[in-house]
Amino acid sequence: MKLTFVSNYINHHQIPVSNELYKKLGEDYCFIQTEPIEQERLQMGWQDETKEIPYLRCYYEQPETCRQLILDSDVVVFGGTDDESYIQPRLKAGKLVIRYSERLYKTGQWKAVSPRGLKKKYEDHTKYRNAQVYLLCAGGYVSSDFHIVRAYPNKMLKWGYFPKTRQIDMDKTMLLKQEVAKQKDKVTLLWAGRFIDWKHPELPIELAKYLKEKGYKFELRMIGGGDMLQEIQRLLKEYRLEDYVKLVGYMTPEEVREQMEETQIYLFTSDYQEGWGAVLNEAMNSGCAVVASHAIGATPYLIQHEKNGLIFKSGDVFDLVKQTEKLLMDQGLCEKLGRAAVDTILSQWNAENAANRLVDIAEKLLAGQDLIFSEKGPCSKAEIIAERKMYRYLCKD
Repeated sequence: MKLTFVSNYINHHQIPVSNELYKKLGEDYCFIQTEPIEQERLQMGWQDETKEIPYLRCYYEQPETCRQLILDSDVVVFGGTDDESYIQPRLKAGKLVIRYSERLYKTGQWKAVSPRGLKKKYEDHTKYRNAQVYLLCAGGYVSSDFHIVRAYPNKMLKWGYFPKTRQIDMDKTMLLKQEVAKQKDKVTLLWAGRFIDWKHPELPIELAKYLKEKGYKFELRMIGGGDMLQEIQRLLKEYRLEDYVKLVGYMTPEEVREQMEETQIYLFTSDYQEGWGAVLNEAMNSGCAVVASHAIGATPYLIQHEKNGLIFKSGDVFDLVKQTEKLLMDQGLCEKLGRAAVDTILSQWNAENAANRLVDIAEKLLAGQDLIFSEKGPCSKAEIIAERKMYRYLCKD
């Protein structure tokens, strides 16, 4: 079986699953990159690895070769780019296509009423509802968005991004976290991302203000930078949090993981515009007790509230405080959630498992069999939960 993956560019969140696919399929696997990696990503510490990956082809360097690969492969996984011209010839030929997508309506499902938008969604997706076209949903809200436009009925599967999984020693990792906290004589918290409005870096600052007022001993480290940096610096001075919150600038993905492995609590505060959020995979793999916004795409798939992490209502600083205080007042809960988070990544949400399941499904579809969903994790059925009902659904227990 020849399988080709097409996306705008390959990155450290996609390379592990591609490596696993290459390991299984050898030269029958290819990743086609349609555009060079963004300069902003390189400045954030991402690596341009296009010259080092044996299965990678760049469309802008080999257009004819890539065009033929897309048409001739047994299976094409397509997503991450808005340019439909790459996949149109294959769709017209009626060949098997497995799309993957983040949300259609990150800034609000009300946008589905746009006639112009609906026309494009029909042309790109809905018209193929009865064709051999399936959807990998990279986030818990994707299925609801596509359900609105009546696309992919009973053909939507859970998917995501799969950064490198570390086979960590849980006892050793938990001991390291405790030793770091003991040395500092305070609980350690971490936040990482771009300082932009929809990632809400102001929420950890508001949380820190409350924790200081309540007399908690803690240290919050914030990794990254961006448009809101000056505003965050202003809030630190206004709230007199310089001794509690450390702004450490950008770090490489490897350095971020090292910080996670020393940290007890990870805060993830983005809103609905966070299509997936691979730092959630990484923080869970690092044994952090995560407090995550319910609006983040990865949250509904990765976190079971109070079992392997905590979920707060997006934008609600009081709920963020409530969930974080549970961990500050109960170190046993902190460790319990961290251990369960590691198990979730090692047993289910990892690149090897995802690649195996994708290949298995592709082979069955090529053989003319009906779609059979995995029981849970990658390639299990993507439930359709309305955006407005998701918080209650996730925290119902």
